[in-house]
Amino acid sequence: MNKYLLVSFLIFLVFLSAFSIRKPAILIIGDSISIGYTPFVKKHFEGKAIITHNPGNAQHTGTGLDKIEEWLGDEDWDIIQFNWGLWDLAYRHPDAKAYGNRDKINGTVTYSVAEYAANLDSLITSIKSKTDAKLIFVTTSYVPGEEAGRITSDVKNYNKAAKLVMKKHGVEVNDIYKKSVKIHQKYGVGNDDVHYTADGYEKLSKLISSYLEKELK
Repeated sequence: MNKYLLVSFLIFLVFLSAFSIRKPAILIIGDSISIGYTPFVKKHFEGKAIITHNPGNAQHTGTGLDKIEEWLGDEDWDIIQFNWGLWDLAYRHPDAKAYGNRDKINGTVTYSVAEYAANLDSLITSIKSKTDAKLIFVTTSYVPGEEAGRITSDVKNYNKAAKLVMKKHGVEVNDIYKKSVKIHQKYGVGNDDVHYTADGYEKLSKLISSYLEKELK
């Protein structure tokens, strides 16, 4: 092999190596709030990491227990970020007219604080049995006062219980609750809705992306 061919071959190997470097794989599991901010997180990590959200809405911890193996699949995840809560603390009644039969006056809570904590405990045990990925729990976001099926003060109780479970398992916590209150007050859909405008989801995404960025380093 002459000198020119050798140099060309070495350059080819350098380029091949550069393109074959594996990007970190991050799985986001969560409800509609996470569905709202995930596109902004994907944009932030474009070219740096592969961001995947579980198919559809992760709903409550009961759904998580049913589907967690399916969501994990066979992928070699580097980070798994997860959150449940808004569906768990929701009160529902079959005759309620609000979307999703939400009714905090006459309804029954989906999972009590104790049940929520127990389900999270089981979920983490299951996840850890399937993967060595770094786990990050994101706290439940703000519930405005006029929401039909949720009680504002419940969020702190559920988050407190979740943090104890995370501490037990050594799972990191990205506590976005306090900041989500301020974001919702300015960029929420309304005082009767837990969701956000596009600007609100973009604001939330910065809380997520900055935390993930730190973990990737």
